[in-house]
Amino acid sequence: MGNTTNAPREMAAAGTSNDMSPGDEAPPGTPGTGENICPTCSGSGASPDGGECPTCSGTGKVVEAIGGA
Repeated sequence: MGNTTNAPREMAAAGTSNDMSPGDEAPPGTPGTGENICPTCSGSGASPDGGECPTCSGTGKVVEAIGGA
């Protein structure tokens, strides 16, 4: 794997850190990633108590790495 020590600083500089939900593995649009249905809310965007899903921030989607190595 590559060096990731500068990743948070680079994301903040690019203004993408606020675009991530807690369940995202990377900012939207990152090469090698794609959207998937949130595993916590099954895509509904709601938590069991009726509020916003804490994993996807209510979007019903998370950004995950695709492929593998």
